[in-house]
Amino acid sequence: MFAEYSAAELTSIFAMQGFAGLILFSVFVLMALGLAIIFGQMGVINMAHGEFMILGAYVTYLTSNVFANYLPGIYEAYFFVAMIIAFFVTGALGAFVEWAMIRHLYKRPLDTLLATWGLSLIMQQLYRTIFGAREVGVVLPDWLMGSYQVTDMIEVPINGIFVMILTIVISTGVWLMMQKSRLGKQTRAVVQNRPMAAAVGIDTGRVDRLTFALGCGIAGIAGSAFTMVGSTGPTSGQLYIVDTFLVVVFGGATSLLGTIASAFTISQAQSTMEFFLSGSMAKVLTLLTVVIILMLRPEGLFSLKIRR
Repeated sequence: MFAEYSAAELTSIFAMQGFAGLILFSVFVLMALGLAIIFGQMGVINMAHGEFMILGAYVTYLTSNVFANYLPGIYEAYFFVAMIIAFFVTGALGAFVEWAMIRHLYKRPLDTLLATWGLSLIMQQLYRTIFGAREVGVVLPDWLMGSYQVTDMIEVPINGIFVMILTIVISTGVWLMMQKSRLGKQTRAVVQNRPMAAAVGIDTGRVDRLTFALGCGIAGIAGSAFTMVGSTGPTSGQLYIVDTFLVVVFGGATSLLGTIASAFTISQAQSTMEFFLSGSMAKVLTLLTVVIILMLRPEGLFSLKIRR
């Protein structure tokens, strides 16, 4: 497999695939952060999480069109406005979904899974009806175009670097919120001991709703970042939902650090193997490895001690 490449070529291949893996890692982290918060606290398997991501992508697409048609002078800044709008739109929809559907299905995981799967199909059809079946894309601002030449054989796209920086900022913000803010402390209290948290006056229902909204809002930001590296279609979210669940379970559903470590491991493995093998074989080998590790360590790479 490696014999046909020289040492210099292999070095360049691993460097390029490693950077491609970092871009995939960025999307995985932004997707998995929201899913880990929801699944870790509420035990809800949100099969529509990918569709919330795509909602954020479509919001970004619409915002870019508005700026291109009506505010061309400040088009360079459209993404930051789109990201904020995507966060609040997907977060508001998430809060509504939790109030209208999810809160009635707590402690019924199979029903929750089926309900959110049905929601994902409804959202896909709505996207297909509103935006059409074809994929759409945004026109990147000039400052995100081009690539950075590292060596004669290695170059990295500027938009990929931007997505990685955005991921670092969002991940740091989520960690600070979970550790320092009032909502974060209440969320961690509910995760560790829900009855005791309720006994000391924490409104666990409100915390659940805000947590679900936050997770969906982060998925919306992931959708905005997704437009930087790929095109958006009605079913694009389904391409990432399985890998995202894999990241969350492998890393430990209650650990943000585990989610990040898991996303890095899986993205790098897939990106490197896809160059030398087929994409499907790379996924099979990655999944097989993760399953074997989970058989030895069912709680994932990192786990939080939870009082029952």
